[in-house]
Amino acid sequence: MAIGLPKSLDCFQTYSVKTFVSDLIAGVTVGLVALPLAMAFAISSGLSPQTGIYTAVIAGFLISALGGSRVQIGGPTGAFVVVVSSIAAKYGFDGLLICTIMAGVILVVMGLTGTGAAVKFIPRPIIIGFTNGIALLIASTQLRDFFGLNMAIVPSDFLPRMQALAAHASSLSWQATAVAGLALLTLVVFRLFRPAIPASVGVLILATGAVSLLGIPVETIGSRFGSIPAGFPPFHAPVIHWGNLGNLFTPALTIAMLGAIESLMSAVVADRMIGDTHNPNVELVAQGVANMVAPFFGGIPATGAIARTATNVKSGAKTPVAGMIHALVLLMILLFAAPLARFIPLSVLAAILLMVAWNMGEWLEIPKLFKLPKSDIAVWAITFLLTVFADLSVAVEVGMIIAALTFIQRVTAGTTVTEVTPEDVDTGRAHVLQDKLVPPYVAVFRIHGPFLFGSTDKINEILDRIEDLPEIVALRLRNMTAIDGTGLLALEDLATELKASNRVMIVCGARAQPAAMMHDAHFEDVVGRDNICPNVESALERAEALHRGVVTARAV
Repeated sequence: MAIGLPKSLDCFQTYSVKTFVSDLIAGVTVGLVALPLAMAFAISSGLSPQTGIYTAVIAGFLISALGGSRVQIGGPTGAFVVVVSSIAAKYGFDGLLICTIMAGVILVVMGLTGTGAAVKFIPRPIIIGFTNGIALLIASTQLRDFFGLNMAIVPSDFLPRMQALAAHASSLSWQATAVAGLALLTLVVFRLFRPAIPASVGVLILATGAVSLLGIPVETIGSRFGSIPAGFPPFHAPVIHWGNLGNLFTPALTIAMLGAIESLMSAVVADRMIGDTHNPNVELVAQGVANMVAPFFGGIPATGAIARTATNVKSGAKTPVAGMIHALVLLMILLFAAPLARFIPLSVLAAILLMVAWNMGEWLEIPKLFKLPKSDIAVWAITFLLTVFADLSVAVEVGMIIAALTFIQRVTAGTTVTEVTPEDVDTGRAHVLQDKLVPPYVAVFRIHGPFLFGSTDKINEILDRIEDLPEIVALRLRNMTAIDGTGLLALEDLATELKASNRVMIVCGARAQPAAMMHDAHFEDVVGRDNICPNVESALERAEALHRGVVTARAV
């Protein structure tokens, strides 16, 4: 089955010196940003900091070189922290490496069989639920280093971890807390007032320099792990314990699914930022190859990183070369500056990861979720609670079962058997398009059937043509039998994209269930109350009024 070629091959056909300069600047920038994150994610997983750098170098290069996205940046991410620490604690480092290789094989198979698009069948409440849960778990793992607590062992489970932290609260180091607090405050200030600046690099350098020059007694990478060895990532053939292979399949599948979800979500974000379309199956193959190769050089699970990908785009990246340069920058640091990493305070890395946890948590999505039906809220809540208190794989599995049952309920609820009456015929005339004139300043699109998770990508029929559309886009929902939170979010995103392109979206003819859900979710705040019409007849009247207003404004 042909899945397509890596984006790097397409880009090289028209590559230029100007493009290389843009890629070089972006690659160096994101490479510096990735350094503290790579070390911090490894340390949070209970591993040595160099394993994170090895992963970012090997997997980061392969994901960019072989992937299906133009600007995706790959490496270790927060999504894997909980899973990696659990596997390493139970099966050892070699068991983790074998598990990562198995996950890589699963990802390659997913890509080669064309199942990359299947990730879209995971409802948004589930994604938000385990993203919230992972963010909370990551934050909880940073509290020991943030406050400088004297703890030899941090429990892997959430409740025992919080109990142990509380029991050791009296060992708090005010020096470590002060350093971490100032670092976090600086990151928050830059996040609020200078979001385009990657402040973590500056904070890391300034805090490390201050701690070293002033002799502040805080724990550093060197005091806990020793020096990071300089040189190329060494080849490491993991020892296979054949009796554990069966036990490793479930965590390997969890790593593969998390990697697929996060990488494809990151690729979608990148597409929106640069106006491109990624190839999901090529991307999954690249992710799989990276996860199969990195463990032979001491690397841990890797995937596409949303924050680093966004930094890459904002720094001017044009092609996958920027991602490859980012990996080479980290390699140069590893070769020539690795010994300096021993001075980095662990409390500063904890502050950086707390900021990462906040940014990845999608906390602003929670108020939106509470405007959705109780079934969507239940899916989110169960996924969140199981992620925090049980296991990620269990959380996703249970969430998917509930979402599937909800899907069946919504689809069947839209099926009715009623007698056609004269009143129905009269009412239906306002919804019919055949006897109405659609003016050139209006484009009418129809949604047929249930608009639920798994089908929302069909809205790309509009998004892909957005620059060629007239000033008003009418969405006819007469035959849309049901909608869920994922579908509603897709309509909100469409309205936002149209507004950003100086176009107006009108929706009309929504049936009872979609209309009620839109009302409860305050959809009118996004599209405008007057732009929600009962039928296509009134929608065309509204379009005419809007067009007259535009013409009058231009005349003035």
